[in-house]
Amino acid sequence: MKASRCCLALLMALGTLRPVYAQTASAAFSETASPRERLSFPDALALAWAQDPRRAELGTNRRSAEARARAAGSWFAGGPSLSGSYFDDHAVGSNLGYTTYEGGVSVPLWLPGQGNATRKVARADAEAAAERSSAEHMALAVRLLDASAAALLARRRVATTQALASAAARLNTTVARATRVGETTQADQQMAEAALATARTDAAMAQEEAQTADAGLVALLGTPVVPDLLAFSVPGSAEEKLVAHTVEENDPRVRAAQKESAAARADLLLARRSFMPNPEIGVGAIHEKQYGSPWDNRVGVNFTMPLPSAVHNAPLLAEARNRLAAAETQETLARRMVRQELAQIRARLAAASAARQSAQTAAQQLDRRADLLERSWKLQENSLDDALRARQAAYMADLVRDRAEILWHSAILRALIAAGAVPGLEQTPTPRATQPGPLTGPASAETETLHEPDMPHTRQPGEALHIPEMVSASRSSGGPMP
Repeated sequence: MKASRCCLALLMALGTLRPVYAQTASAAFSETASPRERLSFPDALALAWAQDPRRAELGTNRRSAEARARAAGSWFAGGPSLSGSYFDDHAVGSNLGYTTYEGGVSVPLWLPGQGNATRKVARADAEAAAERSSAEHMALAVRLLDASAAALLARRRVATTQALASAAARLNTTVARATRVGETTQADQQMAEAALATARTDAAMAQEEAQTADAGLVALLGTPVVPDLLAFSVPGSAEEKLVAHTVEENDPRVRAAQKESAAARADLLLARRSFMPNPEIGVGAIHEKQYGSPWDNRVGVNFTMPLPSAVHNAPLLAEARNRLAAAETQETLARRMVRQELAQIRARLAAASAARQSAQTAAQQLDRRADLLERSWKLQENSLDDALRARQAAYMADLVRDRAEILWHSAILRALIAAGAVPGLEQTPTPRATQPGPLTGPASAETETLHEPDMPHTRQPGEALHIPEMVSASRSSGGPMP
């Protein structure tokens, strides 16, 4: 009878693991769904973008380029220059009263086409800064997704490990009491104490992981509230939006590279138009006094024109060609990178869906196995060690299932971010008459005219994208984590 009562008590302690975990995990899962603390991902992205320091820097770059474009609309290539001179004969000692005053003002003139080319460079730089802002906005969305997924997974792991530690503590108390009255062996008590120590270690590590994840979230949002990632649960919609050509053409990195190439071509055109230093034209006056003569005043026009020289032209053209070559290289690399990432995103979406289903099946089967081994232990058909290991394996499978579920939602949201389908990151598709051909090498840097293809505007608040390794699950000492 004593052994039966001990078995019943141990089974009751083991049976409390599942309800306690379900209650604690449910609270953790619904933490972001609280009416007071609910924060959708688009709202969180807007909050993070408002605090992002790169936004102010890129905005300053854009406004500076726009100011340069306005300044280039001046009639003259620069500000006026004043000149003056004074001569007399006192310094040489003759002191005959010969005195001369000269003064003039001149302004630099635009070379043919130089003013228009200068405005094009400034406008292209402003558009490039705007596209870089869009790329930074998308990079921030990816960083926010990573931080949110890490925080959500860490909180779920805290709930699981705390429930396991609480159940292990109750089990250890029951086994210790049974050992004192001789109903169980000392080996069972040692096993229960080891299980409790292991569970407490996992709980402490989970707390550290959660605090670290919350710190990363606070750095982006200023608050530890986790954005609602579970709202994104329609993979078919994300797959439909991942049309390769549309996404590639409207990716902010590709558009920014295109704008940089346009700015580099405009800069090359400006270098060609600046084939010599700017000539200057002005007016001058002379007031002269001679000994025994009346005052003599004269007014005239002056003109200065430096002649073209390779010393002046070669550095300007070389720098412009280098900028164009670098910009076209970056555009080619950006297109390659986007194509590769789109393939990775599709693969991640498919793999996450399959992993989620497999993890759910594994968790269900291991839970049933743990129940069966507990009943076998009650009938004294197996040892306490087998029952404990089965239950611990079931909880490790629950952690794997939680991670797979979060990765599934994250993969859907990642695909929507790449497609620009998240509110705040919307992109207007670029209409094209023909399908894109294979990537070709950079165009010749000797382009004489400025080619600016008509591209749609990306929303102004708008990193480089990357495929994150999302969340590295901590390994529990009780079982492996994938």
